[in-house]
Amino acid sequence: MIARLKALVHRRLGGGYGPLARGLGAFGGAELATRVVRLVATVVIARRLAPDIVGEAALALTIFEIVRVLERTGTGQKIVAVPDDELAATCNTANRLSWLWTMGLMGVQWLAAAGLALFAHRPVAAQILAVLALVYPFMAGGHVQYHLALREGRTSQLAAISGAQAIADHILTALLLLIWPDPWSLALPKLLTAPQWLIMTRRARPWLRDAGAGHIPLRGMLRYSASILAAEAMVALRTQGDNLIIAGTMGTTALGTYYFAFNAGLGIVSSLIGAFRQVAFSMLCAARDAAARVVALRRVLIGGVLAFVPVIALQSMAAAFYVPIIFGHKWAFAAPLIGTLCLAGLPLLASAITASWLRAEGRVGSDAASAALACAAALLGLFVGTRFGTLEAAAVGLVSGQALASAIYAVRVLGPALRNHVSSMRQEEILT
Repeated sequence: MIARLKALVHRRLGGGYGPLARGLGAFGGAELATRVVRLVATVVIARRLAPDIVGEAALALTIFEIVRVLERTGTGQKIVAVPDDELAATCNTANRLSWLWTMGLMGVQWLAAAGLALFAHRPVAAQILAVLALVYPFMAGGHVQYHLALREGRTSQLAAISGAQAIADHILTALLLLIWPDPWSLALPKLLTAPQWLIMTRRARPWLRDAGAGHIPLRGMLRYSASILAAEAMVALRTQGDNLIIAGTMGTTALGTYYFAFNAGLGIVSSLIGAFRQVAFSMLCAARDAAARVVALRRVLIGGVLAFVPVIALQSMAAAFYVPIIFGHKWAFAAPLIGTLCLAGLPLLASAITASWLRAEGRVGSDAASAALACAAALLGLFVGTRFGTLEAAAVGLVSGQALASAIYAVRVLGPALRNHVSSMRQEEILT
């Protein structure tokens, strides 16, 4: 019986980690190269700019990231998940919606910039935010091509594109800071590298609109997209809203320190987890049936734990050693803050896996509810932490809130699927 059970487990789990390992390896290799360049840029920022100057740029970039995430309308995920016979029509509809939506986002961001100048009296941050709105047309131009490549498992090419853009961004940031230590030096590279991303994406997976395929019903696309958009908006608010709370309660100088600490501590892990989520979603969608999808889920879980937990733990524990060496002694005071923020990678990983499963199952409404819970818990924990008057307490509140919410939803969503799968394996073993 034991031998048959081992054979059954091997058939169910063996040899299935290749797509996950290749996808994560591709993004991981690109991120490693990016991290080296990012490290140089972060060191230049730390040594060239004071926290108050960093805070001015961080305020504009935070609002930009919150608005930019609204570009992820869910039409891309629909391209990945749709059956082959609906693909051409789906791409036509997704392309049209992407252009209309991103043009609207430009207007929204310009209104936000005007509000920042008139009501918050931050003219520099407002100017930066207005200029960054020009990124959106480039995003729309490669929307369909990017998600077609993701659907086809071209993770190595996508990783190379993301890595090349990020490296160019960081190199430009470092060069600009060396000759012009100004908040604009942190923001302009975001716009200057957008054409590079568009060109590389369109070359990686060419696509032309198939007029004969028509379009899919707009109502179905919007229903699916609305839930994805709501979930992505909650994720953006969770990951960027902390900056707004810090700025509002503790000032832009404290925001400069927090923004630096977040990027120094959680920047690489959050980028890798974002890439992992894309690979996991594609892998789950590719499963042939419900049983195969649960097998893929187990592989995603095991692969995620093995890949990220040791890295997160090591980075958190070693913060006191590497921060003063790499970033300079004037930033040594931020080591405990960086070490705490590193731990936020664990709930981010759990949330990424849960979201990938829900979207692959078509339960996008539940995904939005999960993201809303995580957002509310994280920001509430952060706000409570700021009442103690220190950034370290605020970080503890943020991580605690994220961990509680992500654990609750992961157990509630993933637990039944995994338990049912184990039960079916046991029944199959009894029958054999």
